[in-house]
Amino acid sequence: MTKRDIALVVVAAGQGQRLGAGKPKAFVDLVGRPLLTHAIESIIALPNLAQLIIAVPESHLIEAAEIGAELVGDLPISFDVVLGGETRQGSISNALAELDEAADIVLVHDAARALTPTTLFASVAESVRTTKTSSLPVMRVVDTIKRIEGETVLETVDREVLRSAQTPQGFLASEIKAAYAATEIEYTDDAALMQAAGHRILAVDGDERAFKITTPADLAAAELRFSGKPAGFRTGIGTDVHRFTDDAAKPLFLGTIIWQGERGLDGHSDGDAVSHAIVDALLSAAGLGDIGSNFGVDRPEFSGANGKVFLEGALDLIGSAGYRVENVAVQIIGNRPKVSPHRAAVEAALEAILGAPVSLGATTTDGLGFLGNTEGVAAVATALLAKSEAVTGPEGRLAP
Repeated sequence: MTKRDIALVVVAAGQGQRLGAGKPKAFVDLVGRPLLTHAIESIIALPNLAQLIIAVPESHLIEAAEIGAELVGDLPISFDVVLGGETRQGSISNALAELDEAADIVLVHDAARALTPTTLFASVAESVRTTKTSSLPVMRVVDTIKRIEGETVLETVDREVLRSAQTPQGFLASEIKAAYAATEIEYTDDAALMQAAGHRILAVDGDERAFKITTPADLAAAELRFSGKPAGFRTGIGTDVHRFTDDAAKPLFLGTIIWQGERGLDGHSDGDAVSHAIVDALLSAAGLGDIGSNFGVDRPEFSGANGKVFLEGALDLIGSAGYRVENVAVQIIGNRPKVSPHRAAVEAALEAILGAPVSLGATTTDGLGFLGNTEGVAAVATALLAKSEAVTGPEGRLAP
Protein backbone atom coordinates (compact mmCIF):
# COMPACT_ATOMS: atom_id res chain seq x y z
CA MET A 1 0.00 0.00 0.00
CA THR A 2 1.30 3.46 -0.93
CA LYS A 3 2.30 5.55 2.04
CA ARG A 4 0.74 8.97 1.68
CA ASP A 5 3.26 11.23 3.39
CA ILE A 6 3.35 14.35 1.16
CA ALA A 7 1.61 17.64 1.80
CA LEU A 8 1.58 19.96 -1.18
CA VAL A 9 1.18 23.71 -0.73
CA VAL A 10 0.07 25.61 -3.85
CA VAL A 11 0.70 29.35 -3.76
CA ALA A 12 -2.10 30.94 -5.80
CA ALA A 13 -2.53 34.32 -4.16
CA GLY A 14 -0.55 36.49 -6.60
CA GLN A 15 -2.45 39.26 -8.38
CA GLY A 16 -0.56 38.77 -11.65
CA GLN A 17 -0.32 42.46 -12.53
CA ARG A 18 2.28 41.82 -15.24
CA LEU A 19 -0.14 39.42 -16.90
CA GLY A 20 -2.67 42.26 -17.13
CA ALA A 21 -5.66 39.93 -16.93
CA GLY A 22 -7.75 41.82 -14.39
CA LYS A 23 -7.85 38.85 -12.01
CA PRO A 24 -5.43 36.81 -9.86
CA LYS A 25 -2.99 34.95 -12.07
CA ALA A 26 -3.97 31.46 -10.90
CA PHE A 27 -7.53 32.04 -12.13
CA VAL A 28 -6.64 33.20 -15.63
CA ASP A 29 -7.76 30.75 -18.30
CA LEU A 30 -5.30 28.59 -20.20
CA VAL A 31 -7.05 26.87 -23.12
CA GLY A 32 -10.40 27.26 -21.43
CA ARG A 33 -9.54 26.36 -17.82
CA PRO A 34 -7.86 28.27 -14.98
CA LEU A 35 -4.13 27.86 -14.44
CA LEU A 36 -4.96 26.50 -10.99
CA THR A 37 -6.96 23.66 -12.53
CA HIS A 38 -4.04 22.60 -14.72
CA ALA A 39 -1.67 22.71 -11.74
CA ILE A 40 -3.93 20.63 -9.49
CA GLU A 41 -4.51 17.97 -12.15
CA SER A 42 -0.79 17.16 -12.18
CA ILE A 43 -0.52 17.32 -8.39
CA ILE A 44 -3.34 14.93 -7.51
CA ALA A 45 -1.80 12.25 -9.74
CA LEU A 46 1.10 12.06 -7.26
CA PRO A 47 0.73 8.60 -5.61
CA ASN A 48 2.08 9.66 -2.20
CA LEU A 49 -0.05 12.78 -1.83
CA ALA A 50 -1.78 13.04 1.56
CA GLN A 51 -2.81 16.69 1.65
CA LEU A 52 -3.37 19.56 -0.76
CA ILE A 53 -3.43 23.12 0.59
CA ILE A 54 -4.12 26.11 -1.67
CA ALA A 55 -3.45 29.71 -0.61
CA VAL A 56 -5.61 32.20 -2.54
CA PRO A 57 -6.86 35.79 -2.29
CA GLU A 58 -10.02 36.36 -0.25
CA SER A 59 -11.91 37.22 -3.44
CA HIS A 60 -11.34 33.70 -4.81
CA LEU A 61 -11.71 31.46 -1.76
CA ILE A 62 -15.00 30.00 -2.98
CA GLU A 63 -13.82 29.47 -6.56
CA ALA A 64 -10.64 27.75 -5.38
CA ALA A 65 -12.62 25.50 -3.06
CA GLU A 66 -14.94 24.52 -5.89
CA ILE A 67 -12.08 23.81 -8.30
CA GLY A 68 -10.16 21.74 -5.76
CA ALA A 69 -13.18 19.80 -4.50
CA GLU A 70 -14.21 18.85 -8.02
CA LEU A 71 -10.73 17.60 -8.94
CA VAL A 72 -9.93 15.83 -5.68
CA GLY A 73 -13.34 14.17 -5.58
CA ASP A 74 -13.22 10.84 -3.73
CA LEU A 75 -9.43 10.55 -3.70
CA PRO A 76 -7.93 9.87 -0.24
CA ILE A 77 -6.44 13.35 -0.11
CA SER A 78 -7.12 15.97 2.56
CA PHE A 79 -7.99 19.26 0.88
CA ASP A 80 -7.83 22.75 2.37
CA VAL A 81 -8.06 26.31 1.06
CA VAL A 82 -6.44 29.07 3.12
CA LEU A 83 -6.37 32.83 2.85
CA GLY A 84 -3.25 34.12 1.14
CA GLY A 85 -1.02 36.57 2.94
CA GLU A 86 0.27 39.95 1.84
CA THR A 87 3.44 38.23 0.60
CA ARG A 88 4.28 34.84 -0.83
CA GLN A 89 5.93 33.93 2.47
CA GLY A 90 2.81 35.00 4.37
CA SER A 91 0.68 32.74 2.18
CA ILE A 92 2.93 29.75 2.86
CA SER A 93 2.91 30.46 6.61
CA ASN A 94 -0.90 30.33 6.56
CA ALA A 95 -0.78 27.05 4.66
CA LEU A 96 1.79 25.44 6.96
CA ALA A 97 -0.51 26.13 9.91
CA GLU A 98 -2.94 23.61 8.36
CA LEU A 99 -0.46 20.74 7.88
CA ASP A 100 -1.72 17.28 8.78
CA GLU A 101 0.38 15.23 11.20
CA ALA A 102 0.64 12.49 8.58
CA ALA A 103 2.74 14.70 6.31
CA ASP A 104 6.48 14.02 6.56
CA ILE A 105 7.35 15.91 3.36
CA VAL A 106 6.16 19.32 2.21
CA LEU A 107 6.32 20.42 -1.41
CA VAL A 108 5.73 24.12 -2.13
CA HIS A 109 4.60 24.98 -5.65
CA ASP A 110 3.61 28.10 -7.59
CA ALA A 111 0.29 27.82 -9.42
CA ALA A 112 1.84 29.98 -12.17
CA ARG A 113 3.94 26.92 -13.13
CA ALA A 114 0.72 25.32 -14.30
CA LEU A 115 2.16 22.79 -16.75
CA THR A 116 4.60 21.18 -14.29
CA PRO A 117 4.38 17.40 -14.85
CA THR A 118 3.63 14.92 -12.06
CA THR A 119 7.04 13.34 -12.61
CA LEU A 120 8.78 16.47 -11.34
CA PHE A 121 6.73 16.49 -8.13
CA ALA A 122 7.64 12.84 -7.65
CA SER A 123 11.33 13.46 -8.35
CA VAL A 124 11.63 16.26 -5.80
CA ALA A 125 9.68 14.33 -3.16
CA GLU A 126 11.82 11.24 -3.67
CA SER A 127 15.00 13.28 -3.24
CA VAL A 128 13.75 14.62 0.11
CA ARG A 129 12.57 11.18 1.21
CA THR A 130 15.79 9.33 0.43
CA THR A 131 18.32 12.00 1.47
CA LYS A 132 16.36 13.69 4.30
CA THR A 133 17.57 16.94 2.71
CA SER A 134 15.74 19.93 1.22
CA SER A 135 15.63 19.68 -2.58
CA LEU A 136 14.62 21.87 -5.50
CA PRO A 137 14.46 21.47 -9.29
CA VAL A 138 16.85 23.57 -11.38
CA MET A 139 17.48 24.26 -15.05
CA ARG A 140 20.78 24.98 -16.76
CA VAL A 141 21.32 28.59 -17.85
CA VAL A 142 21.72 28.67 -21.63
CA ASP A 143 22.34 32.40 -22.18
CA THR A 144 25.68 34.08 -21.64
CA ILE A 145 25.42 35.97 -18.34
CA LYS A 146 26.95 39.38 -17.74
CA ARG A 147 27.52 41.19 -14.46
CA ILE A 148 26.86 44.90 -14.86
CA GLU A 149 27.02 48.12 -12.89
CA GLY A 150 24.69 50.78 -14.24
CA GLU A 151 25.09 50.47 -18.00
CA THR A 152 28.64 49.12 -17.86
CA VAL A 153 29.34 45.41 -18.37
CA LEU A 154 31.90 44.39 -15.74
CA GLU A 155 32.45 40.72 -16.52
CA THR A 156 31.10 37.53 -18.00
CA VAL A 157 29.84 35.13 -15.34
CA ASP A 158 30.57 31.41 -15.68
CA ARG A 159 27.16 29.99 -16.50
CA GLU A 160 28.33 26.44 -15.78
CA VAL A 161 27.95 27.15 -12.05
CA LEU A 162 24.56 28.84 -12.44
CA ARG A 163 21.09 27.31 -12.45
CA SER A 164 17.58 28.78 -12.52
CA ALA A 165 15.28 27.53 -9.76
CA GLN A 166 11.82 26.09 -10.30
CA THR A 167 9.05 24.70 -8.12
CA PRO A 168 7.98 22.45 -6.49
CA GLN A 169 10.60 22.82 -3.78
CA GLY A 170 10.67 20.01 -1.22
CA PHE A 171 11.41 19.90 2.50
CA LEU A 172 11.02 17.77 5.58
CA ALA A 173 7.82 18.99 7.21
CA SER A 174 9.38 19.48 10.65
CA GLU A 175 12.25 21.54 9.24
CA ILE A 176 10.25 23.92 7.08
CA LYS A 177 7.73 24.54 9.86
CA ALA A 178 10.52 25.41 12.28
CA ALA A 179 12.31 27.65 9.75
CA TYR A 180 9.14 29.58 8.94
CA ALA A 181 8.32 30.02 12.61
CA ALA A 182 11.78 31.47 13.29
CA THR A 183 12.31 33.81 10.34
CA GLU A 184 11.54 37.53 10.27
CA ILE A 185 13.10 38.16 6.85
CA GLU A 186 11.42 37.89 3.43
CA TYR A 187 13.15 35.59 0.94
CA THR A 188 12.60 35.14 -2.79
CA ASP A 189 11.92 31.43 -2.42
CA ASP A 190 11.67 28.74 0.23
CA ALA A 191 15.07 27.24 -0.52
CA ALA A 192 16.70 30.59 0.28
CA LEU A 193 14.81 30.73 3.59
CA MET A 194 15.87 27.19 4.48
CA GLN A 195 19.47 27.85 3.49
CA ALA A 196 19.50 30.95 5.72
CA ALA A 197 18.30 28.71 8.55
CA GLY A 198 21.38 26.52 8.07
CA HIS A 199 19.94 23.72 5.94
CA ARG A 200 21.68 22.13 2.97
CA ILE A 201 19.81 22.27 -0.35
CA LEU A 202 20.13 19.61 -3.04
CA ALA A 203 19.53 20.30 -6.74
CA VAL A 204 17.55 17.86 -8.88
CA ASP A 205 16.94 18.07 -12.61
CA GLY A 206 14.12 20.43 -13.48
CA ASP A 207 11.71 20.26 -16.39
CA GLU A 208 11.17 22.81 -19.15
CA ARG A 209 7.42 22.36 -18.80
CA ALA A 210 7.62 23.87 -15.31
CA PHE A 211 8.23 27.38 -16.66
CA LYS A 212 6.51 30.27 -14.89
CA ILE A 213 3.63 32.11 -16.56
CA THR A 214 4.15 35.79 -15.72
CA THR A 215 3.42 37.85 -18.87
CA PRO A 216 0.95 37.63 -21.78
CA ALA A 217 3.80 36.22 -23.89
CA ASP A 218 4.29 33.43 -21.32
CA LEU A 219 0.57 32.63 -21.46
CA ALA A 220 0.70 32.46 -25.26
CA ALA A 221 3.72 30.14 -25.02
CA ALA A 222 1.83 27.94 -22.56
CA GLU A 223 -1.14 27.75 -24.90
CA LEU A 224 1.13 26.78 -27.76
CA ARG A 225 2.90 24.14 -25.65
CA PHE A 226 -0.35 22.77 -24.27
CA SER A 227 -2.41 22.61 -27.45
CA GLY A 228 0.24 22.32 -30.12
CA LYS A 229 -1.03 25.44 -31.88
CA PRO A 230 -1.28 29.13 -31.04
CA ALA A 231 -4.56 29.67 -29.24
CA GLY A 232 -6.59 32.81 -29.03
CA PHE A 233 -5.05 34.88 -31.83
CA ARG A 234 -7.03 35.85 -34.93
CA THR A 235 -6.21 38.02 -37.94
CA GLY A 236 -8.56 39.77 -40.32
CA ILE A 237 -8.45 41.95 -43.42
CA GLY A 238 -10.79 44.72 -44.51
CA THR A 239 -11.09 47.03 -47.52
CA ASP A 240 -13.19 50.07 -48.39
CA VAL A 241 -13.48 52.40 -51.37
CA HIS A 242 -15.25 55.77 -51.72
CA ARG A 243 -15.36 58.25 -54.59
CA PHE A 244 -14.79 61.95 -54.08
CA THR A 245 -18.02 63.91 -53.68
CA ASP A 246 -19.20 66.83 -55.79
CA ASP A 247 -20.45 68.49 -52.60
CA ALA A 248 -17.84 71.18 -51.98
CA ALA A 249 -19.13 71.69 -48.44
CA LYS A 250 -18.50 68.13 -47.30
CA PRO A 251 -15.15 67.73 -45.46
CA LEU A 252 -12.83 64.78 -45.88
CA PHE A 253 -12.88 62.35 -42.96
CA LEU A 254 -10.18 59.67 -42.78
CA GLY A 255 -9.30 57.90 -39.56
CA THR A 256 -12.19 59.75 -37.80
CA ILE A 257 -10.58 63.20 -38.20
CA ILE A 258 -11.04 66.00 -40.73
CA TRP A 259 -8.33 66.51 -43.34
CA GLN A 260 -8.51 70.24 -43.91
CA GLY A 261 -8.53 71.57 -47.48
CA GLU A 262 -9.42 68.22 -49.08
CA ARG A 263 -12.56 67.10 -50.95
CA GLY A 264 -14.87 64.86 -49.02
CA LEU A 265 -15.92 61.32 -49.93
CA ASP A 266 -19.38 60.07 -50.89
CA GLY A 267 -21.07 57.59 -48.62
CA HIS A 268 -24.11 56.82 -46.49
CA SER A 269 -22.05 57.90 -43.49
CA ASP A 270 -19.05 60.23 -43.63
CA GLY A 271 -17.23 58.15 -46.28
CA ASP A 272 -14.28 57.43 -43.95
CA ALA A 273 -12.62 54.66 -45.97
CA VAL A 274 -9.85 54.20 -43.37
CA SER A 275 -12.18 53.63 -40.41
CA HIS A 276 -14.52 51.45 -42.45
CA ALA A 277 -11.67 49.23 -43.65
CA ILE A 278 -10.50 48.82 -40.04
CA VAL A 279 -14.02 47.89 -38.94
CA ASP A 280 -14.14 45.19 -41.62
CA ALA A 281 -10.74 43.88 -40.51
CA LEU A 282 -11.82 43.72 -36.85
CA LEU A 283 -15.09 41.95 -37.63
CA SER A 284 -13.37 39.59 -40.04
CA ALA A 285 -10.79 38.57 -37.43
CA ALA A 286 -13.51 37.81 -34.90
CA GLY A 287 -15.66 35.98 -37.44
CA LEU A 288 -18.51 38.46 -37.03
CA GLY A 289 -19.33 39.38 -40.61
CA ASP A 290 -18.56 42.80 -42.02
CA ILE A 291 -19.55 46.45 -41.74
CA GLY A 292 -22.49 46.01 -44.10
CA SER A 293 -24.05 43.13 -42.19
CA ASN A 294 -23.67 44.90 -38.84
CA PHE A 295 -24.11 48.59 -39.70
CA GLY A 296 -25.92 48.54 -43.03
CA VAL A 297 -27.01 51.50 -45.17
CA ASP A 298 -30.62 50.56 -44.42
CA ARG A 299 -30.18 51.87 -40.87
CA PRO A 300 -30.95 55.60 -40.76
CA GLU A 301 -29.14 56.13 -37.44
CA PHE A 302 -25.83 55.70 -39.28
CA SER A 303 -26.56 58.33 -41.91
CA GLY A 304 -23.64 60.78 -41.84
CA ALA A 305 -22.10 59.00 -38.83
CA ASN A 306 -18.43 59.54 -38.03
CA GLY A 307 -16.07 56.59 -38.38
CA LYS A 308 -15.63 56.54 -34.61
CA VAL A 309 -19.22 55.31 -34.27
CA PHE A 310 -18.47 52.21 -36.35
CA LEU A 311 -15.13 51.55 -34.66
CA GLU A 312 -16.72 51.67 -31.21
CA GLY A 313 -19.56 49.47 -32.43
CA ALA A 314 -17.06 46.94 -33.73
CA LEU A 315 -15.22 47.02 -30.39
CA ASP A 316 -18.48 46.23 -28.62
CA LEU A 317 -19.03 43.23 -30.87
CA ILE A 318 -15.52 41.77 -30.64
CA GLY A 319 -15.45 42.46 -26.90
CA SER A 320 -18.66 40.47 -26.45
CA ALA A 321 -17.03 37.66 -28.42
CA GLY A 322 -14.09 37.68 -25.98
CA TYR A 323 -11.43 39.40 -28.07
CA ARG A 324 -9.25 42.47 -27.66
CA VAL A 325 -7.34 44.41 -30.32
CA GLU A 326 -3.59 43.80 -30.39
CA ASN A 327 -2.58 45.73 -33.52
CA VAL A 328 -4.01 47.40 -36.62
CA ALA A 329 -2.27 48.41 -39.86
CA VAL A 330 -4.03 50.38 -42.60
CA GLN A 331 -2.90 51.63 -46.00
CA ILE A 332 -4.50 54.39 -48.06
CA ILE A 333 -4.39 53.88 -51.85
CA GLY A 334 -4.77 56.87 -54.16
CA ASN A 335 -3.10 59.91 -55.64
CA ARG A 336 -4.47 62.20 -52.98
CA PRO A 337 -4.77 63.31 -50.26
CA LYS A 338 -1.12 63.44 -49.18
CA VAL A 339 -0.87 61.22 -46.12
CA SER A 340 2.38 62.22 -44.39
CA PRO A 341 1.12 65.53 -42.90
CA HIS A 342 -1.78 63.72 -41.24
CA ARG A 343 -0.20 60.38 -40.31
CA ALA A 344 0.63 61.13 -36.67
CA ALA A 345 -2.78 62.68 -35.95
CA VAL A 346 -4.68 59.77 -37.52
CA GLU A 347 -2.61 57.14 -35.71
CA ALA A 348 -3.11 58.93 -32.39
CA ALA A 349 -6.88 59.27 -32.91
CA LEU A 350 -7.29 55.61 -33.85
CA GLU A 351 -5.06 54.35 -31.05
CA ALA A 352 -7.12 56.30 -28.53
CA ILE A 353 -10.28 54.58 -29.77
CA LEU A 354 -8.90 51.06 -30.25
CA GLY A 355 -6.56 50.94 -27.27
CA ALA A 356 -3.90 49.33 -29.45
CA PRO A 357 -1.05 50.35 -31.79
CA VAL A 358 -2.10 51.58 -35.24
CA SER A 359 0.18 52.19 -38.22
CA LEU A 360 -0.90 54.19 -41.29
CA GLY A 361 0.75 53.94 -44.69
CA ALA A 362 0.03 55.04 -48.25
CA THR A 363 0.65 54.04 -51.86
CA THR A 364 -0.56 54.85 -55.38
CA THR A 365 -1.56 52.79 -58.42
CA ASP A 366 0.96 54.39 -60.78
CA GLY A 367 -1.83 56.16 -62.62
CA LEU A 368 -3.90 53.03 -63.18
CA GLY A 369 -7.68 52.85 -62.75
CA PHE A 370 -10.07 55.17 -61.00
CA LEU A 371 -7.64 55.64 -58.11
CA GLY A 372 -4.95 56.65 -60.57
CA ASN A 373 -7.39 59.11 -62.10
CA THR A 374 -7.96 60.66 -58.64
CA GLU A 375 -11.63 59.70 -58.65
CA GLY A 376 -11.59 58.34 -55.12
CA VAL A 377 -9.73 56.73 -52.23
CA ALA A 378 -9.30 53.09 -51.18
CA ALA A 379 -8.06 51.67 -47.90
CA VAL A 380 -6.86 48.21 -46.89
CA ALA A 381 -6.56 47.26 -43.22
CA THR A 382 -5.36 44.27 -41.24
CA ALA A 383 -6.14 43.55 -37.58
CA LEU A 384 -4.69 41.19 -34.99
CA LEU A 385 -7.00 40.15 -32.16
CA ALA A 386 -6.28 38.08 -29.07
CA LYS A 387 -8.56 36.22 -26.71
CA SER A 388 -9.11 38.54 -23.80
CA GLU A 389 -9.15 38.04 -20.03
CA ALA A 390 -9.66 41.77 -19.51
CA VAL A 391 -12.68 43.20 -17.76
CA THR A 392 -15.20 45.11 -19.82
CA GLY A 393 -15.53 48.83 -19.59
CA PRO A 394 -18.46 51.16 -20.24
CA GLU A 395 -21.03 49.95 -22.71
CA GLY A 396 -19.50 46.47 -22.72
CA ARG A 397 -16.31 47.48 -24.52
CA LEU A 398 -13.04 46.03 -23.34
CA ALA A 399 -11.15 48.34 -21.06
CA PRO A 400 -7.82 49.19 -22.75
